[in-house]
Amino acid sequence: MVGPAAKREAVAHLRNVLQMSERRACTLVAADRKMIRYRSRRPPEIELRTRLRDLANQRRRFGYRRLFILLREQGEPSGVNRIYRLYREEGLTVPQAQGPAKGHRKLARRSWSRPRSTPAGPSISFMQLAQGRRIRILNIVDDVTRECLAAIPDTSISGAR
Repeated sequence: MVGPAAKREAVAHLRNVLQMSERRACTLVAADRKMIRYRSRRPPEIELRTRLRDLANQRRRFGYRRLFILLREQGEPSGVNRIYRLYREEGLTVPQAQGPAKGHRKLARRSWSRPRSTPAGPSISFMQLAQGRRIRILNIVDDVTRECLAAIPDTSISGAR
């Protein structure tokens, strides 16, 4: 979807380059003529934008809510909705964490480049299925290659075994 600013530019281009009337250019672009003629009366808020940009550069992992709190502590009377609008317009969004769940947090980065000092032995885990009779499965997994070395199913697996 194209925003109003892009439609204004397209209509201006059609009028200047192709010498088209405003009415015809608006019809081609599918824009309302009132939207094309609209001029915002909102002050540019340059000072607040620069303070927000500076805070976001100092604290890169902070989102708009934390930046709002910092600005409020500095004596800024603006509300959270105004800060959010400026935050989006300045393109200061923090990348979302990747993961299956919405509340999934990023894990601490691990350096996979250096090898382990001593390779760990295989890990042993039990799985238990409850479908009428209980079946236990002994899984032996190599921690280094993450390969399943063996899967032993049985109705009961003792510690001695």
